Amino acid sequence: MTEQTKIPVPPQDEPSSEQGSLIERVVRNYDLVKLSPAPIPEELIPPAAKRRRYRRADEVAEVEEVVPVAAPTPAPMAEARPEVVEAEVIAPAQKAPAVELVPAVKPVQFKGPVSSVNRQHLRDQGLIVPEGSVTALLEEFRIVKRQLLLNAGHLQQQGMGFAAQRVLICSPHPGEGKTYTAVNLALAIAAEKETEVLLVDADFAKPSVLSSLGLPGGKGLMDALADPSIDVADCVQGTDISGLWVLPAGNATTSDTEYLSSSRTRQVLDRLVEGAPHRFVIFDSPPALAASPAAELAKYVGQAVVVARADRTAQGSLEDAIRLLSGCPNIQLLLNAVHFSPSGRRFGSYYGYGG
Repeated sequence: MTEQTKIPVPPQDEPSSEQGSLIERVVRNYDLVKLSPAPIPEELIPPAAKRRRYRRADEVAEVEEVVPVAAPTPAPMAEARPEVVEAEVIAPAQKAPAVELVPAVKPVQFKGPVSSVNRQHLRDQGLIVPEGSVTALLEEFRIVKRQLLLNAGHLQQQGMGFAAQRVLICSPHPGEGKTYTAVNLALAIAAEKETEVLLVDADFAKPSVLSSLGLPGGKGLMDALADPSIDVADCVQGTDISGLWVLPAGNATTSDTEYLSSSRTRQVLDRLVEGAPHRFVIFDSPPALAASPAAELAKYVGQAVVVARADRTAQGSLEDAIRLLSGCPNIQLLLNAVHFSPSGRRFGSYYGYGG
């Protein structure tokens, strides 16, 4: 039998008190204490860990007495007192400085004489009779005036100024109905409830507006242009027709075109509508192909109406007249003395005057 390492047996003659228990003898004989981990220095052991520190096998377990720590006594709460809020003193608002308002321009007052318009004279010439019955002629010019007033409103919105309130009535040649159109249009506009009209006779060589209305003569537009001391408002005549004013042509002169092309012309014409946005000015000018003042007046108006006679005005003459009036931005045509309507349009029949 091979010799094997024998496990030492503790001597039997030792008293039982020294032998100890089996576990103690094993630990003592085999030096198992050396196999335990090295002790941890006390200063490195946290307080909580010291109570559960591992002990060696030959040490008696020590229980660290945990002294209960009394909970901190809460500090007595201060007696709640209502918060005192001081009232905020608001300084009185300073009075805003007074704003100086720009005084509105008062409408120019016409100071000329007031005359009566002969209604029978108007009827004899085939013109519109104020306060009379509704006729086909009146309905025709109602349509014309409505379009002109609508265009004038658009021109004012576009910033055209006083020129938007002025319209020129012209024709290529004499006898085509320009004065007839200007007078009827003025009578139709005078019937408006919120618009007044000033009819200006600008045919300086052959004025005919006063004779058409049966009014007396007097100083007029050309006098105000030639003499700076004359206020054109003093030359305007009133009528017994509500909303209708008339400005005569004035004394005839051979320099009418030169006066119209001067800087004073704009001042005089603006004076007629000063402070009166609802005042409409109609100029009855000379024929465009017969006299030069029509082309000069076209520079001061927002609209121009060229009257062409259906049985007389040639197309070439109409084109030449429009070319001369090119200083006006809006030129419209009005066909006069029409006896046939391709559309069958006949105004006034609804009122019993159509035939």
